[in-house]
Amino acid sequence: MRVLLFSKAAIRAVYHKQYEHLSAHPAITELLVVVPPFWNEPRVGKIPLELVEPHGYRLEVTPLRWNGQYHLYYAPQLPRLLRQFRPDLVHVDEEVYNFATYHAVVMSRRVDADTVAFCWQNIYRRYPPPFRWFEIALSGQLSGVIAGNADALQVLRRKGFNLPMAIIPQYGVDTETFSPGSPPVSPPFRIGYLGRLVPAKGIDTLLESLRYCPDDCELWIAGEGDETRWRALAESQGVASRVRWLGAVPSTRVADFLRQLHVLVLPSRTTPRWKEQFGRVLVEAMACGVPVIGSDSGEIPRVIGDAGFVFAEGDAAGLAQQVLLLKQDPDRWSDLSRRARERAEQRFSMAQVAGQYAQFWKSVLKKRP
Repeated sequence: MRVLLFSKAAIRAVYHKQYEHLSAHPAITELLVVVPPFWNEPRVGKIPLELVEPHGYRLEVTPLRWNGQYHLYYAPQLPRLLRQFRPDLVHVDEEVYNFATYHAVVMSRRVDADTVAFCWQNIYRRYPPPFRWFEIALSGQLSGVIAGNADALQVLRRKGFNLPMAIIPQYGVDTETFSPGSPPVSPPFRIGYLGRLVPAKGIDTLLESLRYCPDDCELWIAGEGDETRWRALAESQGVASRVRWLGAVPSTRVADFLRQLHVLVLPSRTTPRWKEQFGRVLVEAMACGVPVIGSDSGEIPRVIGDAGFVFAEGDAAGLAQQVLLLKQDPDRWSDLSRRARERAEQRFSMAQVAGQYAQFWKSVLKKRP
């Protein structure tokens, strides 16, 4: 099976280990990964393609038109690549209502390739034209869809996608790179956050929770975005002296950052237009043996399972209580550290996820209506 995989997420070098696992799968004879030279992330800025050395697969860097426009961008050189590579199957890491997916599927059918899309959207919404038209067309043209979470699959079913589907994470975690190190020494007891610096990620809850924690608890905040409003909030909460702002962390340094933490927190807050779709940083921390705490937004409880704690969205005092349980009970910390690593290896490793992808692709090959 010759597979062309088109993904703007592949600008992150850490994800490419999964492509090595895919290319080594017996069902895949050749894998071509198509990636843009950069992505213009709204409210964050230009994120360039990180340096990677492909092993076992081919990498093609191609520009995007309307780069940064989530629903409108597409790859104008994709038709040429399809004609040259002649894939059996094309996988598009994009939602079924976006033009990039529609464009890729239409072009793929011209070379008689099956097509699979990947969807995160876990809130049911009716989109205006032309995005609704893309959904309707693709419900009859795609060979299958992979949903990143259980709610996304239900949304697709409700919208009439009666075709093969599976729930698989977009990317697994490289359990060799993300592995436990020496347990961090305290004090201070280091609470960490890594992600976008936007309100929906619940950073206000995280900063407020620090008020309920002892003075020897320190909060490390890393991620992409404007820190200004959050620094001001830390000042108003009286916790600014206990917060370290680390800025964006390259994907190749994330494991080093996580291993310095005593606990990783993902305090996401559901909005009318968004709820947590997965929480990749959770499985990365778990693979490093770092206990995790997350809110009950979206997919977070299903990702954490019994390998961490879950608190009610926006409950800063409840979050602080869970932090203190870990801080004051070394045996519980060690138990959750062990369970986190085991869950990452058994459920979310790149080898496991790549195998699920390959089996799903094989199952839909030439079975579309």
